[in-house]
Amino acid sequence: MNDYTFGNYILELRTRSGMSQSELAEQLGVTNKAVSKWELGKAKPGVDKIRKLAALFQVSVEELLKNLEGQTSPEITKIVITGGPCAGKTTAQSRIQNAFTKMGYRVLFVPETATELISGGVAPWNCKNNSEYQKCQMRLQLEKEKLFEQAAEGMNVPKVLIVCDRGALDNKAYMNGLEFAQVLEYIGSNETVLRDSYDAVFHLVTAAKGAEEYYTKANNAARTEGVKQAVELDDKLISAWTGHPHFRVIDNSSDFDDKMKRLIAEISSFLGEPEPFEIERKYLIEYPDIKWLESLPNCQRVEIVQTYLKSDNGDEVRVRQRGYDGNYIYFQTIKRRVSDIKRIEIERRLSEREYLKLLMNTDTTKRQIRKDRYCLTYDNQYFEIDIYPFWKDKAIAEIELSDENAEVRFPKEIKKIDEVTNNEAYKNASLATIQ
Repeated sequence: MNDYTFGNYILELRTRSGMSQSELAEQLGVTNKAVSKWELGKAKPGVDKIRKLAALFQVSVEELLKNLEGQTSPEITKIVITGGPCAGKTTAQSRIQNAFTKMGYRVLFVPETATELISGGVAPWNCKNNSEYQKCQMRLQLEKEKLFEQAAEGMNVPKVLIVCDRGALDNKAYMNGLEFAQVLEYIGSNETVLRDSYDAVFHLVTAAKGAEEYYTKANNAARTEGVKQAVELDDKLISAWTGHPHFRVIDNSSDFDDKMKRLIAEISSFLGEPEPFEIERKYLIEYPDIKWLESLPNCQRVEIVQTYLKSDNGDEVRVRQRGYDGNYIYFQTIKRRVSDIKRIEIERRLSEREYLKLLMNTDTTKRQIRKDRYCLTYDNQYFEIDIYPFWKDKAIAEIELSDENAEVRFPKEIKKIDEVTNNEAYKNASLATIQ
């Protein structure tokens, strides 16, 4: 099996330094092919090259050797399991523990904060007002997550999966706009950072939607909602998380056991077990009604600026600024094609400083892509609709799938022209090409 861990580490050091593969090869006195093999995990450098790499990238030889021997800090992934009342989160945690422990993960669970507070006597109905309660809940939620992340960093294991039983954006569903703004000011953050601080979000639909006979309040002392309230809350939670780069909805279209299996499959697909494959379908659509999209509670606009970087080995390397209203997060993505609709995708979060440094390695043969992305949750599917400034009659709709044969269901307001998944002309890299 290829050693992606060490390869990715070398790739990260190189890209942070703003060097191309050929430039690194020249510095080390090796061929481009040798550097490519290191980064793909197909080979490892000798001790003399390790010393040169350490000096070049200003890291210790010991650090490189630890990575070479697999003695690295753990790879930490933080996900959210959310959902409406009586959705199966408790059972899901047991299934996640069993499934991913077997895959070599140390699985950690951040307990549901609302249940802890309410069970301990701190509740919205006995605080001065809902805003004061939500400040307490949000602060405790974030502090708990920091502690779990700190603990994970010190664990002597290769992979840690932190599972949050609800995340910070769940709280938005229990507040009005003014209350949410007050809480954001109190914690000194913004919605984009809160939402996208998690690597992925998985929403389990309440039993009150499609499995009403199984809806009960008996298994959670903090649960107070009836069936109608549960449905309304489920919709609010979906709306709160819409806009996240990786948001999946697991519905009640099958029996409960299969629902849990679908959840495990979605998490496995995201984690890249056994490899980080992305299955994506792309459609050319008529230019959508923007006012209609912006009127939907389950639709969120995100501003994206995408810049392609130089690459020597055929990989697609890009950096992306993503956010809204002046609040942004940054990513680097490397894509390697496996088949027509499958590709290995490696993505890492960047600081603003790292992002600006990588921009120095911009591929000047491609234009910077700027677009408005409308993230739309519809019929338990998650669409990303990209509006480009140079098109006035069409747009692109994308959807990621865990199964190549899954049915894609469009809302009637979206008019599909054609599927363009395999059409190179409609890929961002092609749209960025300067004619």
